[in-house]
Amino acid sequence: MKVLLQSPLILDKRSPFHKKKRNVLLVNGKIAEIGEKNFSADRVIEAEGMILSPGWFDIGTVVGEPGLEHKEDIDSLSKAACAGGFTGLAIYPNTNPPIQTKSDITHLTRMNESRLVQIFPIASITRDNKGTDLTEMLDLHDAGAMAFGDGLKNITNTDIFLKALQYVKKFNGVVIDHAQDAWLDLFGQMNEGPVSATLGLKGMPKLSEEVAASRNIKLLAYSESRLHLARVSAPKVLDLVRTAKKKGVNLTCDVAAYQLNLNDSVLVDFDTNYKVNPPLREKADNENLIKGLKDGVIDIICSGHTPQDEESKVVEFDHAEFGIINLQTVASQLTALSKEVDWEDLLEKISVNPANLLQAELPVIEPDAKANLTLLDPSFEWTFDEKGNFSKSKNSPWLGQKLKGKVRAVFNNNKHWIDA
Repeated sequence: MKVLLQSPLILDKRSPFHKKKRNVLLVNGKIAEIGEKNFSADRVIEAEGMILSPGWFDIGTVVGEPGLEHKEDIDSLSKAACAGGFTGLAIYPNTNPPIQTKSDITHLTRMNESRLVQIFPIASITRDNKGTDLTEMLDLHDAGAMAFGDGLKNITNTDIFLKALQYVKKFNGVVIDHAQDAWLDLFGQMNEGPVSATLGLKGMPKLSEEVAASRNIKLLAYSESRLHLARVSAPKVLDLVRTAKKKGVNLTCDVAAYQLNLNDSVLVDFDTNYKVNPPLREKADNENLIKGLKDGVIDIICSGHTPQDEESKVVEFDHAEFGIINLQTVASQLTALSKEVDWEDLLEKISVNPANLLQAELPVIEPDAKANLTLLDPSFEWTFDEKGNFSKSKNSPWLGQKLKGKVRAVFNNNKHWIDA
Protein backbone atom coordinates (compact mmCIF):
# COMPACT_ATOMS: atom_id res chain seq x y z
CA MET A 1 0.00 0.00 0.00
CA LYS A 2 1.17 3.52 -0.86
CA VAL A 3 0.48 6.33 1.61
CA LEU A 4 1.40 9.93 0.83
CA LEU A 5 1.91 12.46 3.62
CA GLN A 6 1.57 15.88 2.02
CA SER A 7 3.81 18.68 3.32
CA PRO A 8 4.37 17.81 6.98
CA LEU A 9 7.22 19.53 8.80
CA ILE A 10 9.88 16.87 9.36
CA LEU A 11 11.57 17.03 12.75
CA ASP A 12 14.37 14.51 13.17
CA LYS A 13 17.80 15.93 13.99
CA ARG A 14 19.45 12.88 12.40
CA SER A 15 17.67 13.40 9.06
CA PRO A 16 18.90 15.46 6.08
CA PHE A 17 15.30 16.73 5.87
CA HIS A 18 15.20 18.05 9.44
CA LYS A 19 13.07 21.22 9.75
CA LYS A 20 11.92 20.97 6.12
CA LYS A 21 8.40 20.61 4.71
CA ARG A 22 8.34 17.76 2.24
CA ASN A 23 5.99 15.19 0.73
CA VAL A 24 6.73 11.75 2.15
CA LEU A 25 5.74 8.60 0.24
CA LEU A 26 5.43 5.36 2.21
CA VAL A 27 5.35 2.08 0.28
CA ASN A 28 4.87 -1.27 2.00
CA GLY A 29 6.26 -0.12 5.32
CA LYS A 30 9.24 1.81 4.00
CA ILE A 31 9.94 5.45 3.19
CA ALA A 32 10.14 5.27 -0.59
CA GLU A 33 10.65 8.94 -1.46
CA ILE A 34 10.87 12.36 0.16
CA GLY A 35 10.57 15.44 -2.01
CA GLU A 36 8.59 18.45 -3.14
CA LYS A 37 6.75 16.81 -6.04
CA ASN A 38 3.42 15.03 -5.64
CA PHE A 39 3.64 11.26 -5.68
CA SER A 40 0.80 8.94 -6.64
CA ALA A 41 -0.59 6.96 -3.72
CA ASP A 42 -3.50 4.78 -2.59
CA ARG A 43 -4.17 7.13 0.32
CA VAL A 44 -3.26 10.77 0.73
CA ILE A 45 -3.07 12.53 4.09
CA GLU A 46 -3.19 16.31 3.93
CA ALA A 47 -0.48 17.04 6.50
CA GLU A 48 0.06 20.77 6.04
CA GLY A 49 0.62 22.25 9.51
CA MET A 50 1.40 18.84 10.99
CA ILE A 51 4.72 17.52 12.32
CA LEU A 52 6.31 14.23 11.27
CA SER A 53 8.77 12.70 13.72
CA PRO A 54 10.28 9.30 14.46
CA GLY A 55 7.82 7.01 16.25
CA TRP A 56 7.28 7.90 19.89
CA PHE A 57 8.76 5.56 22.48
CA ASP A 58 7.48 5.44 26.06
CA ILE A 59 9.64 4.51 29.03
CA GLY A 60 7.95 3.02 32.10
CA THR A 61 4.44 2.30 30.83
CA VAL A 62 2.32 0.26 33.25
CA VAL A 63 0.17 -2.64 32.03
CA GLY A 64 -1.97 -5.09 34.00
CA GLU A 65 -1.20 -8.24 32.02
CA PRO A 66 -0.62 -10.73 33.55
CA GLY A 67 -2.73 -10.79 36.69
CA LEU A 68 -4.37 -7.37 36.54
CA GLU A 69 -5.98 -7.49 33.11
CA HIS A 70 -9.09 -5.74 34.41
CA LYS A 71 -6.99 -2.56 34.60
CA GLU A 72 -5.15 -2.95 31.29
CA ASP A 73 -4.10 -5.74 28.96
CA ILE A 74 -1.65 -5.74 26.07
CA ASP A 75 -4.44 -5.29 23.50
CA SER A 76 -6.03 -2.25 25.19
CA LEU A 77 -2.61 -0.81 25.97
CA SER A 78 -1.55 -1.10 22.34
CA LYS A 79 -4.73 0.58 21.09
CA ALA A 80 -4.29 3.48 23.50
CA ALA A 81 -0.61 3.73 22.62
CA CYS A 82 -1.00 4.00 18.84
CA ALA A 83 -3.86 6.49 19.24
CA GLY A 84 -1.50 8.53 21.38
CA GLY A 85 1.41 8.38 18.93
CA PHE A 86 3.56 5.59 20.36
CA THR A 87 5.16 2.80 18.34
CA GLY A 88 7.30 1.47 21.21
CA LEU A 89 6.57 0.86 24.90
CA ALA A 90 9.12 -0.11 27.55
CA ILE A 91 6.84 -1.58 30.20
CA TYR A 92 7.39 -1.78 33.94
CA PRO A 93 7.37 -5.20 35.66
CA ASN A 94 4.58 -4.26 38.09
CA THR A 95 2.38 -7.14 37.00
CA ASN A 96 1.21 -10.21 38.92
CA PRO A 97 3.52 -12.06 38.76
CA PRO A 98 6.18 -9.53 37.78
CA ILE A 99 8.28 -9.81 34.61
CA GLN A 100 11.03 -12.01 36.06
CA THR A 101 11.40 -15.17 33.95
CA LYS A 102 12.45 -15.98 30.38
CA SER A 103 8.89 -17.06 29.55
CA ASP A 104 7.57 -13.71 30.80
CA ILE A 105 9.92 -11.93 28.39
CA THR A 106 9.05 -14.24 25.48
CA HIS A 107 5.31 -13.78 26.04
CA LEU A 108 5.67 -10.03 25.70
CA THR A 109 8.14 -9.87 22.80
CA ARG A 110 7.14 -12.78 20.53
CA MET A 111 4.92 -10.63 18.28
CA ASN A 112 7.23 -7.62 18.03
CA GLU A 113 8.25 -8.17 14.42
CA SER A 114 4.65 -7.75 13.28
CA ARG A 115 3.20 -5.35 15.88
CA LEU A 116 2.34 -1.75 15.17
CA VAL A 117 3.17 -0.99 18.82
CA GLN A 118 6.23 -2.96 19.92
CA ILE A 119 6.65 -4.09 23.53
CA PHE A 120 10.03 -3.84 25.27
CA PRO A 121 10.07 -5.44 28.75
CA ILE A 122 11.82 -3.90 31.72
CA ALA A 123 12.59 -6.96 33.84
CA SER A 124 12.48 -7.05 37.62
CA ILE A 125 15.72 -6.64 39.52
CA THR A 126 14.38 -8.49 42.56
CA ARG A 127 12.08 -11.49 42.81
CA ASP A 128 8.44 -10.43 43.06
CA ASN A 129 9.68 -6.82 43.31
CA LYS A 130 10.23 -7.35 47.03
CA GLY A 131 13.72 -5.85 47.08
CA THR A 132 15.48 -8.80 48.70
CA ASP A 133 16.64 -11.47 46.19
CA LEU A 134 18.07 -10.74 42.75
CA THR A 135 16.47 -12.23 39.65
CA GLU A 136 18.53 -14.09 37.02
CA MET A 137 19.47 -10.83 35.34
CA LEU A 138 21.97 -12.23 32.84
CA ASP A 139 19.50 -14.85 31.62
CA LEU A 140 16.73 -12.25 31.40
CA HIS A 141 18.97 -10.02 29.32
CA ASP A 142 19.73 -12.90 26.96
CA ALA A 143 15.97 -13.54 26.68
CA GLY A 144 15.34 -9.95 25.55
CA ALA A 145 14.92 -7.76 28.63
CA MET A 146 15.74 -4.19 27.55
CA ALA A 147 16.44 -2.79 31.03
CA PHE A 148 16.09 -3.66 34.70
CA GLY A 149 14.19 -2.13 37.59
CA ASP A 150 11.40 -2.83 40.04
CA GLY A 151 9.21 -0.29 38.28
CA LEU A 152 7.05 1.77 40.59
CA LYS A 153 8.75 0.18 43.60
CA ASN A 154 12.09 1.66 44.56
CA ILE A 155 14.93 -0.58 45.74
CA THR A 156 15.83 0.34 49.31
CA ASN A 157 18.49 -2.33 49.81
CA THR A 158 21.77 -0.58 48.99
CA ASP A 159 23.71 -3.80 48.44
CA ILE A 160 21.07 -5.15 46.03
CA PHE A 161 21.06 -1.87 44.11
CA LEU A 162 24.85 -1.86 43.78
CA LYS A 163 24.91 -5.49 42.63
CA ALA A 164 22.26 -4.71 40.00
CA LEU A 165 24.41 -1.87 38.63
CA GLN A 166 27.41 -4.20 38.52
CA TYR A 167 25.49 -6.99 36.76
CA VAL A 168 24.12 -4.78 33.97
CA LYS A 169 27.59 -3.41 33.36
CA LYS A 170 28.56 -6.83 31.94
CA PHE A 171 26.32 -6.21 28.91
CA ASN A 172 26.14 -2.39 28.90
CA GLY A 173 22.62 -2.54 30.27
CA VAL A 174 20.79 0.07 32.30
CA VAL A 175 19.07 0.14 35.68
CA ILE A 176 15.88 2.21 35.84
CA ASP A 177 14.84 3.37 39.30
CA HIS A 178 11.96 5.31 40.77
CA ALA A 179 13.97 7.35 43.30
CA GLN A 180 11.97 7.53 46.51
CA ASP A 181 12.70 7.04 50.19
CA ALA A 182 9.87 4.78 51.31
CA TRP A 183 10.11 5.83 54.95
CA LEU A 184 9.97 9.56 54.27
CA ASP A 185 6.95 9.01 52.01
CA LEU A 186 5.24 6.52 54.31
CA PHE A 187 1.44 7.10 54.30
CA GLY A 188 1.99 10.15 52.05
CA GLN A 189 -0.88 11.27 49.82
CA MET A 190 0.40 14.33 47.95
CA ASN A 191 3.24 16.86 47.82
CA GLU A 192 4.28 18.15 51.22
CA GLY A 193 3.62 21.90 51.26
CA PRO A 194 1.05 24.60 51.96
CA VAL A 195 -1.71 22.80 50.03
CA SER A 196 -1.25 19.50 51.88
CA ALA A 197 -1.30 21.39 55.18
CA THR A 198 -4.53 23.15 54.20
CA LEU A 199 -6.19 19.92 53.10
CA GLY A 200 -4.96 17.98 56.11
CA LEU A 201 -3.27 15.29 53.99
CA LYS A 202 0.02 13.58 54.83
CA GLY A 203 2.69 15.06 52.60
CA MET A 204 5.39 13.44 50.47
CA PRO A 205 8.44 15.71 50.74
CA LYS A 206 10.76 16.45 47.85
CA LEU A 207 13.49 15.42 50.26
CA SER A 208 12.39 11.80 49.78
CA GLU A 209 13.29 11.93 46.11
CA GLU A 210 16.49 13.88 46.76
CA VAL A 211 17.80 11.42 49.37
CA ALA A 212 17.13 8.39 47.17
CA ALA A 213 18.55 10.00 44.03
CA SER A 214 21.70 11.10 45.86
CA ARG A 215 22.31 7.55 47.08
CA ASN A 216 21.69 6.09 43.63
CA ILE A 217 24.06 8.50 41.93
CA LYS A 218 26.84 7.74 44.41
CA LEU A 219 26.41 4.01 43.81
CA LEU A 220 26.43 4.65 40.07
CA ALA A 221 29.71 6.54 40.27
CA TYR A 222 31.21 3.73 42.35
CA SER A 223 30.09 1.01 39.95
CA GLU A 224 30.82 3.00 36.74
CA SER A 225 27.64 1.52 35.25
CA ARG A 226 24.46 3.03 33.68
CA LEU A 227 21.47 4.44 35.56
CA HIS A 228 18.22 6.10 34.57
CA LEU A 229 16.12 8.00 37.12
CA ALA A 230 12.42 7.72 36.30
CA ARG A 231 9.62 10.27 36.73
CA VAL A 232 11.75 12.96 38.36
CA SER A 233 9.69 15.68 40.06
CA ALA A 234 12.02 17.46 42.53
CA PRO A 235 14.16 20.32 41.15
CA LYS A 236 17.08 19.56 43.49
CA VAL A 237 17.31 16.13 41.91
CA LEU A 238 17.95 17.89 38.61
CA ASP A 239 20.83 19.74 40.30
CA LEU A 240 22.26 16.36 41.37
CA VAL A 241 21.87 15.01 37.83
CA ARG A 242 23.42 18.13 36.32
CA THR A 243 26.48 17.88 38.57
CA ALA A 244 26.88 14.14 37.96
CA LYS A 245 26.72 14.57 34.20
CA LYS A 246 29.44 17.19 34.33
CA LYS A 247 31.63 14.62 36.09
CA GLY A 248 31.04 12.16 33.25
CA VAL A 249 28.76 9.76 35.08
CA ASN A 250 26.53 7.71 32.75
CA LEU A 251 23.22 9.02 34.05
CA THR A 252 19.93 9.95 32.42
CA CYS A 253 16.47 10.89 33.70
CA ASP A 254 12.90 11.36 32.55
CA VAL A 255 9.85 13.33 33.60
CA ALA A 256 6.17 12.52 33.16
CA ALA A 257 4.53 14.92 30.70
CA TYR A 258 1.72 15.78 33.11
CA GLN A 259 4.26 16.71 35.81
CA LEU A 260 5.28 19.69 33.66
CA ASN A 261 1.75 21.05 33.27
CA LEU A 262 0.04 20.36 36.60
CA ASN A 263 0.73 21.40 40.19
CA ASP A 264 -0.67 20.45 43.59
CA SER A 265 -3.28 23.24 43.56
CA VAL A 266 -5.54 20.98 41.43
CA LEU A 267 -6.02 18.71 44.46
CA VAL A 268 -8.13 21.19 46.44
CA ASP A 269 -11.27 19.32 45.32
CA PHE A 270 -9.79 15.93 46.33
CA ASP A 271 -10.01 14.60 42.76
CA THR A 272 -8.27 11.22 43.00
CA ASN A 273 -7.48 11.30 39.27
CA TYR A 274 -4.75 13.81 40.13
CA LYS A 275 -3.22 11.51 42.75
CA VAL A 276 0.09 10.34 41.32
CA ASN A 277 3.49 9.16 42.54
CA PRO A 278 5.74 11.08 42.60
CA PRO A 279 3.09 13.63 43.49
CA LEU A 280 2.27 16.81 41.63
CA ARG A 281 4.59 19.44 43.05
CA GLU A 282 4.29 23.24 43.33
CA LYS A 283 4.08 25.73 40.47
CA ALA A 284 7.67 26.88 41.01
CA ASP A 285 8.77 23.25 40.65
CA ASN A 286 7.05 23.04 37.24
CA GLU A 287 9.09 26.03 36.10
CA ASN A 288 12.33 24.38 37.25
CA LEU A 289 11.45 21.14 35.48
CA ILE A 290 10.79 23.02 32.25
CA LYS A 291 14.16 24.70 32.67
CA GLY A 292 15.64 21.20 32.95
CA LEU A 293 14.04 20.30 29.63
CA LYS A 294 15.50 23.35 27.96
CA ASP A 295 19.07 22.89 29.19
CA GLY A 296 19.12 19.16 28.48
CA VAL A 297 19.36 17.84 32.03
CA ILE A 298 16.08 15.98 31.46
CA ASP A 299 16.73 13.51 28.63
CA ILE A 300 13.31 11.92 28.17
CA ILE A 301 9.61 12.74 28.45
CA CYS A 302 7.39 9.79 29.35
CA SER A 303 3.63 9.38 29.58
CA GLY A 304 3.55 8.13 33.17
CA HIS A 305 0.64 5.90 32.06
CA THR A 306 -0.59 4.05 35.16
CA PRO A 307 -4.08 2.54 34.77
CA GLN A 308 -6.29 1.98 37.82
CA ASP A 309 -9.79 0.51 37.93
CA GLU A 310 -12.74 2.41 39.40
CA GLU A 311 -12.55 0.54 42.70
CA SER A 312 -9.04 1.93 43.12
CA LYS A 313 -10.01 5.53 42.39
CA VAL A 314 -13.67 6.10 43.30
CA VAL A 315 -12.90 6.05 47.03
CA GLU A 316 -11.80 8.49 49.74
CA PHE A 317 -8.62 10.28 48.71
CA ASP A 318 -6.35 8.60 51.24
CA HIS A 319 -7.54 5.14 50.11
CA ALA A 320 -7.12 5.83 46.38
CA GLU A 321 -4.28 4.28 44.39
CA PHE A 322 -1.75 6.46 42.59
CA GLY A 323 -1.81 6.93 38.82
CA ILE A 324 -3.11 8.58 35.65
CA ILE A 325 -3.76 7.07 32.23
CA ASN A 326 -1.96 9.35 29.80
CA LEU A 327 -0.89 7.65 26.57
CA GLN A 328 -3.65 9.28 24.51
CA THR A 329 -3.32 12.74 26.05
CA VAL A 330 0.46 13.28 25.94
CA ALA A 331 0.22 15.14 22.62
CA SER A 332 -1.91 17.88 24.19
CA GLN A 333 0.60 18.26 27.02
CA LEU A 334 3.48 18.56 24.56
CA THR A 335 1.48 21.16 22.64
CA ALA A 336 1.12 23.24 25.81
CA LEU A 337 4.85 22.87 26.49
CA SER A 338 5.78 23.93 22.95
CA LYS A 339 5.13 27.54 23.98
CA GLU A 340 8.29 27.33 26.07
CA VAL A 341 10.34 24.45 24.58
CA ASP A 342 11.12 23.96 20.88
CA TRP A 343 9.20 21.19 19.17
CA GLU A 344 12.38 19.56 17.88
CA ASP A 345 13.65 19.13 21.46
CA LEU A 346 10.30 17.90 22.80
CA LEU A 347 9.95 15.28 20.08
CA GLU A 348 13.54 14.11 20.41
CA LYS A 349 12.89 13.50 24.11
CA ILE A 350 9.85 11.35 23.42
CA SER A 351 11.19 9.37 20.47
CA VAL A 352 14.93 9.18 19.74
CA ASN A 353 16.27 9.58 23.29
CA PRO A 354 14.19 6.82 24.92
CA ALA A 355 15.00 4.43 22.07
CA ASN A 356 18.69 5.25 22.44
CA LEU A 357 18.54 4.63 26.19
CA LEU A 358 17.39 1.04 25.56
CA GLN A 359 19.56 0.62 22.46
CA ALA A 360 16.45 -0.04 20.39
CA GLU A 361 16.27 0.58 16.65
CA LEU A 362 14.54 3.79 15.59
CA PRO A 363 15.12 4.51 11.88
CA VAL A 364 16.02 7.96 10.56
CA ILE A 365 13.48 9.79 8.41
CA GLU A 366 15.13 9.31 5.02
CA PRO A 367 14.49 7.34 1.80
CA ASP A 368 14.84 3.54 2.00
CA ALA A 369 14.43 3.57 5.79
CA LYS A 370 11.78 1.58 7.61
CA ALA A 371 8.71 3.73 8.27
CA ASN A 372 8.50 4.10 12.06
CA LEU A 373 6.73 7.45 12.28
CA THR A 374 4.34 9.63 14.26
CA LEU A 375 2.28 12.39 12.64
CA LEU A 376 1.15 15.10 15.05
CA ASP A 377 -1.30 17.94 14.48
CA PRO A 378 -0.57 20.51 17.22
CA SER A 379 -3.53 22.72 16.26
CA PHE A 380 -6.19 19.97 16.22
CA GLU A 381 -8.89 20.42 18.88
CA TRP A 382 -10.72 17.38 20.19
CA THR A 383 -12.57 16.01 23.20
CA PHE A 384 -11.18 13.02 25.08
CA ASP A 385 -14.39 11.17 25.83
CA GLU A 386 -15.14 7.67 27.09
CA LYS A 387 -15.95 6.41 23.60
CA GLY A 388 -12.54 7.49 22.35
CA ASN A 389 -10.67 6.18 25.39
CA PHE A 390 -9.04 2.88 24.37
CA SER A 391 -7.65 2.07 27.81
CA LYS A 392 -9.62 -0.31 30.02
CA SER A 393 -9.29 2.22 32.84
CA LYS A 394 -10.78 5.69 33.16
CA ASN A 395 -8.47 7.35 35.69
CA SER A 396 -7.85 10.50 33.68
CA PRO A 397 -8.58 14.07 34.77
CA TRP A 398 -8.97 14.96 31.09
CA LEU A 399 -11.94 12.70 30.31
CA GLY A 400 -14.69 14.91 28.91
CA GLN A 401 -12.35 17.84 28.38
CA LYS A 402 -11.57 19.65 25.15
CA LEU A 403 -7.86 19.40 24.31
CA LYS A 404 -5.55 20.91 21.73
CA GLY A 405 -2.94 18.78 19.97
CA LYS A 406 -3.51 15.24 18.71
CA VAL A 407 -1.64 12.50 16.89
CA ARG A 408 -3.32 11.82 13.55
CA ALA A 409 -1.33 8.79 12.35
CA VAL A 410 1.38 6.30 13.28
CA PHE A 411 3.33 3.87 11.09
CA ASN A 412 5.48 0.88 12.03
CA ASN A 413 6.17 -2.67 10.83
CA ASN A 414 4.21 -2.11 7.60
CA LYS A 415 1.12 -1.29 9.68
CA HIS A 416 -0.58 1.98 10.37
CA TRP A 417 -3.21 3.72 12.44
CA ILE A 418 -4.83 6.79 10.90
CA ASP A 419 -7.23 8.96 12.84
CA ALA A 420 -10.56 8.99 11.01
